[in-house]
Amino acid sequence: MGESTADWGVAHGGYGDMKVLTAADLAAHTRDAHAFSYHHYGAASRRCAAMGHQTSAEQALSEDWLGRTDQTLAYYRSVRDKYMPGKPFWNTETAEAACGGNPWAGTFLDTFRYLDQLGRLARQEVEVVMHNTLVASDYGLLNDQSFEPKPSYWAALLWRQLMGTTVLDAGVPIAQGQHVYAHCLRGVPGGVALLVINNDKARARTISVPTTSLRYTLSAPELQGSRVALNDELLALGPNDGLPQLGGTPTPAGELSFEPASITFLALAHADNPICR
Repeated sequence: MGESTADWGVAHGGYGDMKVLTAADLAAHTRDAHAFSYHHYGAASRRCAAMGHQTSAEQALSEDWLGRTDQTLAYYRSVRDKYMPGKPFWNTETAEAACGGNPWAGTFLDTFRYLDQLGRLARQEVEVVMHNTLVASDYGLLNDQSFEPKPSYWAALLWRQLMGTTVLDAGVPIAQGQHVYAHCLRGVPGGVALLVINNDKARARTISVPTTSLRYTLSAPELQGSRVALNDELLALGPNDGLPQLGGTPTPAGELSFEPASITFLALAHADNPICR
């Protein structure tokens, strides 16, 4: 699960009767490494109920749950700064919950955590995030029987298509129902990509966008379902299992509304951001 000072994390030095090497033990002997590698799971899945540290589907959109990745990173940052100052972070294993994930790990409900974690970590010196897994268990991005994409797989494609590697300050603080992340738009000099997550199940949110954009909104008929829609069209593989084109909807500048329990990417190709030129 990863070490943390939080009550849901692995205690310093071990877990119950199981003793482990700590990050400090390892980092003290690897000062010349390229990066500081760590893992994060915010809970143990039902498969490992005997370990305790459980979570529930009702908590999946809560600020406490989404913020746990920050708590883990904060713990490891103190170790990194002492033994490997300046080294970038690599999160080399993470997913919804340890021990294969909970039943909702492969549904749209967990896509909020998946993308929110990418946004949070990207702005905190984390250069690599390795999701566990592509195809295995509940938290896999593909169904392990049919190989059909799960909702977070589609989200990963949109992230890769739109979010560049230069991270910007979105200027919008994280609040319940309003998580906004900004990167340079991939492949478009001067362009900006926004990720707007509304993790409130009941209330729409608005932000002001200064220029025209292409809008890509992910939503689902059921939060704990395997189907996800892009701009109200259900996503599915095409002939010969080909991926469909993930196109955006032209959207004017101004106040934009984001429906409850939805995730939206905005591609602002004409933002003319000097950092992104």
